[in-house]
Amino acid sequence: MNPASLRWKIAVLVTLASAVVAAMVGLLVHRATWQRDLDIGEARARIALDRSLAPADRPGGTPDDVVPVAALPDALAAQLRPGRTVIWYGLDHRDEPWMWAAQLYGGDGQAVSVQISMGSELLSLYALDRNMAKAALLALAGVVPLSVLAAELPNRRLRRMARTAREIADGNLAARTDAGGRDEIAEIGAGLNSMAAGLQRRLLSEQRFTADVAHELRTPMMGLMTSAELLPDGEVTDLVRDRVRVLRTLVECLLEISRLDAGAERADRVPVPVGEVVEESVQRTGLQAVVTVTGAPVAETDPRRLDRIIANLVINAHRHGRPPVEVAVEGTAVVVRDHGPGFPDELLAHGPQRFRTGAAERGQGHGLGLAIAFGQAEVIGADLTLANAPDGGAVAILRLTSPGGRSTRLTHG
Repeated sequence: MNPASLRWKIAVLVTLASAVVAAMVGLLVHRATWQRDLDIGEARARIALDRSLAPADRPGGTPDDVVPVAALPDALAAQLRPGRTVIWYGLDHRDEPWMWAAQLYGGDGQAVSVQISMGSELLSLYALDRNMAKAALLALAGVVPLSVLAAELPNRRLRRMARTAREIADGNLAARTDAGGRDEIAEIGAGLNSMAAGLQRRLLSEQRFTADVAHELRTPMMGLMTSAELLPDGEVTDLVRDRVRVLRTLVECLLEISRLDAGAERADRVPVPVGEVVEESVQRTGLQAVVTVTGAPVAETDPRRLDRIIANLVINAHRHGRPPVEVAVEGTAVVVRDHGPGFPDELLAHGPQRFRTGAAERGQGHGLGLAIAFGQAEVIGADLTLANAPDGGAVAILRLTSPGGRSTRLTHG
C-alpha cells in the first residue's frame, strides 16, 4: 500500500485522464443538447409569432398578442426595430425561462409578442446532466480497480527485477530475472541479466586466476623455504626467512580463498566446547589477548574452521587495531575487540574486500584475513558481525549454532 508505488501513480493518472474525458464529453453533450433545445424553442417562437400576425393580413384585421413595448423585458425591448423580428431567451420577473419572439406594430409603442416556455427543456437538461454525472462515477468506479490491476502487472515485474538486483548485490551472481516480452521492462530485465552474467564471468575469471596463481606459487614456495633453511644463520638469513614465512602465509590464504570461492569446503559439525577451543586458538596465534569465558557453552560446529576464524580475528585485531585485545565467550557468541581506530566506514558498509585494508591508519596487510573469516563462518553456518564500539575500537561478533539450533546470517554494520 505504498502511496509512492508506481501502481498507484498509474491508477491516479488513469483516473484523472478518465475524469477529464468524462467531463469533456459531458460538457459537449450538455452544450449540444441545450443548443438543440434553443433552436427548437426559437422555431416554435417564430411559428407562434407568425400565427399572431396572421389576422393583420386580412382587411380590417388586427394581430393577436399586442402588448406595450414597455411591458417587455428591457433586453428584448432594446433590440426592437421597425420591420425586424427579435428572438430572445431569458428569465421573466419570476425567474422562469422563456423564449420570446417580438415585432413592432404601429407607431405608438406597441408590439406583437409571444412566449414559449423553456422550463421543461431546462429541467430535462438538468436531468441529463445528473444522469451523465452518475454514469461517469459508475464508469470511474470500474476504471479505478481495473487500472490498479492493470498497473500491478508491470509493477510486479519491476519488483521481481528489484529482488533479483538485490540478490546480485548480495553476491548471488547466478540470480536471473524473467525478461520475457518486448516492452521496456523486458529490455531492463535483459540488461540486468546481461550485467549479472558479465559480473559472474569476471568473478569466475578472477577466482580461477587466484587459484592458478596460488597453485603455481606453491611449488617454488616450498623450494624457497627449503633453500632459506639451508642458509647460514645470521641477521640477513633471519630477514629472508621472515619474508619467506610471510609469502607462505599469503599463498596459503590465496589457496584457502580459492577453495571457499569454489564452494568446495564442507563443515564437519560436532559438539564443541567453545571456551576451550577459543582459548587454544588464541594461544596458537602467539599474540596477547585477554580471554574471558562465561559458563561452559557448547556449540555444534567445525572446530578446525572455528579455530581458523578466531585466529584470523585476533590477528586482524593486533595488526590493524591497538591493544588490549579482548576475546569474550558469552554463550555461543564469541566477541573479539581491540582498542584501535575501529573498522572504516567503507568496510562496515560493504564488507571486507580482498587486498584492501580499508584505511591507512589500520595498519598494513593483504586484506584476506576478514574475507577468510567470513567465508569460513558461512561454511559452518555462523553469523559474523562487524561493528565499532561506542567508546572506540573494532568489534567482531561470531554467533555459533547451538546444538539443535541454526544460525546462517553474515552481516556487517
